[in-house]
This record gives sequence, C-alpha cells and structure tokens, in this order.
Amino acid sequence: MGNYRHVFNPASGIAGEFINDREILETVSYAMDHSRDRALMESIIAKAEECRGLAHREAAVLMECSEPDLLDRIYSLARQIKRRLYGNRIVLFAPLYLSDWCINGCIYCPYHAKNRHIPRRKLSQDEIRAEVTALQDMGHKRLAIEAGEDPVHNPIEYILESIGTIYGTHHRNGAIRRVNVNIAATTVENYRKLKEAGIGTYILFQETYNRKNYEKLHPSGPKSDYAWHTEAMDRAMQGGIDDVGTGVLFGLDTWRYDLVGLLMHAEHLEARFGVGPHTISVPRICPADGIDTGDFPNSVPDDIFCRIVAVLRLAVPYTGMIISTRESEKVRAKVLELGISQISGGSRTSVGGYADSSVQKQGNDDTAQFDISDRRSLDEIVGWLLDLGHIPSFCTACYREGRTGDRFMSLVKRGKIADCCQPNALMTLMEYLYDYASAQTKEKGLAAIRKEMENISSDMVRELTARHLEDIRNGRRDFRF
Repeated sequence: MGNYRHVFNPASGIAGEFINDREILETVSYAMDHSRDRALMESIIAKAEECRGLAHREAAVLMECSEPDLLDRIYSLARQIKRRLYGNRIVLFAPLYLSDWCINGCIYCPYHAKNRHIPRRKLSQDEIRAEVTALQDMGHKRLAIEAGEDPVHNPIEYILESIGTIYGTHHRNGAIRRVNVNIAATTVENYRKLKEAGIGTYILFQETYNRKNYEKLHPSGPKSDYAWHTEAMDRAMQGGIDDVGTGVLFGLDTWRYDLVGLLMHAEHLEARFGVGPHTISVPRICPADGIDTGDFPNSVPDDIFCRIVAVLRLAVPYTGMIISTRESEKVRAKVLELGISQISGGSRTSVGGYADSSVQKQGNDDTAQFDISDRRSLDEIVGWLLDLGHIPSFCTACYREGRTGDRFMSLVKRGKIADCCQPNALMTLMEYLYDYASAQTKEKGLAAIRKEMENISSDMVRELTARHLEDIRNGRRDFRF
C-alpha cells in the first residue's frame, strides 16, 4: 500500500496532523489509480473478512471498485459482519430539539444567524417535560438532544438543566433511560459537566473535513474555527466522555474526501485514546428552509451512498452506524442490511415538534432543521422492522451498566456483546409491545420474540430472559443484563 505514514500523525492532538489534507488527496488519487487492480481489491476484501477493520486507504480503494462480482462480495461481507456483531437488532431513538437559537453562519443550515424567516424558539423546562411525555407515550427510551450554538440563549447550564428534566420526567411506564447530546464543540470542563449529568454518547458532526471548504461553509461564529471543531472529540475524551459519535454531512464536499477524513478521524481516536468512535452517522444534505440542495453539486446518489455504508461497515466493524429520517423508507431498508445499527423513528426536527399539535402538521414545521423523508410513526417503524426480519430494540443497558468506551469495544471485538444485547433487545421490545404497540404490531412482535428466544445459545440466559419476559407481561419493567 505504499509508505505514506510520514504524511500525517494519527496520534497527534493537532487537527491538521491527524486530518491531513495531503494524506487525503494522496489517498483519493491512489484509490482512483488502483480502481482496476483486482488483486489488490481481493487482498483488501480478504483482510476485511478477518473483521479487524481496514485502514482509510484500503477502504478508499474498495470504494472505487467497478467489478460486479467484487462489489457483490463487498456487500455480502458487510451483511455478514453486521449480523455477526450486531445480530438482527436495530436500536431506535428520537431527536429532541431544545432550541433553534444560533450565532453561527453555516450556509447549509436554516438555523444560521442571518436567517430572518425561521421563528426563534427555546423550550422552557415545562415544555421539555411535555415533549418528553409525548415521546414516552410513543414508546421511546433513548433521545438525542439538539440545540443551536448560542451562549446567551443556550448556555451549558441550560443544557444540563434540560438533561436533568428529561431524566426526571416519568409518565405511566415511560422513562428516558439514555440521553445522547449533539451540541456545539465546547471545553474540557463543560464535557466533564455533561459526563457528570449522565449523558450517553456525545455526538458532533464534522460536516466536512476539507478545511478550505469548511471555512467557506462556516463564514462566521464559533463554529468557523476548524481546529476547535475538529479537536472537540479529543476534549470530550479528556473530559471523561468515552462514547463519542462522529459523522459528516455527505454532499458538502466530495464523498471521496469526506469518507477518507471520517476514517482518519476514527483512526486518530483509536491511536490517541485506545477506542474509536462509538457511533458514526451518515446524513446526506437535504432541503430545508432557505436551503436548496441544488446549490451543493457534491450530493451523493443512492448507489454510492449504499456503498459508503457497506465500506464503512468493513472499515470500522465495531462501530454503531446511524441513519435518520432524512432518508426515505426505501433507502433505509437497503442500508439496514449493509451496516446501519441505529435509526430514528417518529422523528420531529422542529423545536416543540412532539407536544405541539400545530407544529406536528406537515407544512407547519417552521422551526425544522431539515425536511423529513420518512414520516411514519414509531409504531409503523417498529412493525416495518419486524416485517423485514429485524428486532427493534430500545435497549440502554450498556450505558447504564458502565459498558462504555473500551469496555464496550472489547466485548464487541470478542463477539461477546450479543450475550447482553440479544436478551436486552427482546425485553425492551416486550415492554414496547405491552405498553405502546398497536394490536397488529404486538402480534408481530410477540411472534418475533418467540422465534428469537430459540437463538439464545446459553440455557441460563434463555431461562432468565423467559422469566423476565413473563414479569413484563405481569406489569414489571426495566430488566437488563
């Protein structure tokens, strides 16, 4: 693969050294030059079969593959690895938008400071309780909170208070058991505060790794500082948050550049902290208020998008992969097979979008960050997943049992995480079926649970799971391995 490690330093804490422009460009050029090197591609696929991951340059080569039989092998292997490590489980979550106040100038986001069309709104703690109650009544147990960057309207104290409100809100059998946080890059001290507040994963999208393009897309505001933003995951790790989630907004730059940058970032976290990203998100640019995707010539077609997901699964096999309701039902069905392990369901991207009936109406999402393609309810999503042969999971056990960071990754790499995840998925699905599901979805779900119970290899785990499932039928809740 050539001697190229001198070009960048994955263990460095400096953004320009672990995300090195020269290394990315050389990688893209190398991959395109070897687009017909069958022997090389076969050797990379063979390495991927070992389920230990791929370097960014190896992954880039696979993205250039045009041989139908090799492409089939790539997709088949992605399916195998997904099943081997994650089984047929799909974790469900919902975003919760707290505020659309923002002082940044990101030209692809309707929250940008110069947008005079979008109403500015920030939820009070009472409004947050109402949103959380509505989400609980849908059946959600895991949220990702979102807020624009505005130190006056959305200071860290507001975020911390909101997290406390979310965890403290209980309605009937409802409870939010894991709050992931997607807010702007901040200080080590503030990351420590988020850790102490009991967050799950800290999520931050790089948007694009191309520094020149990044600075054009972010002309003003704190987010315009490329290094500060790119080094945020390091500060989060230093602040004690060992589950971090990365991602780019595909379409802001070329997919070749950003896919390589994304993998280099994962390699950096592994090299410096001994654990890569807990999740990788793969959103694509989509329409929003004042945002026309025609202004972004690097938009990614469906076939390339599916290949990105498959190659990511080969390159970072142990990392969870997330797709949102930006994508259509058709696309989501395809990528679920290729590597996606978490999806949102019944989502609203507006501030107050769950409890406020006027906001819920299509066409009245005037504070929406982006347009939703998949507008089905959570129950419809659960039923659809069951029809596809997946087990919808509302599990939050690893976070609550301290299986985070390198402890989680160690279990996944040794193939042991299924011992916990499989029964936990079934028990949380059972809770959903008895508390929230329609009659049709409940029937499908109970049949799926009966079938999946046969796949639990340990007699002890299977017997204990059966006992807890019966307890759930009788009204008890929140069992976990």
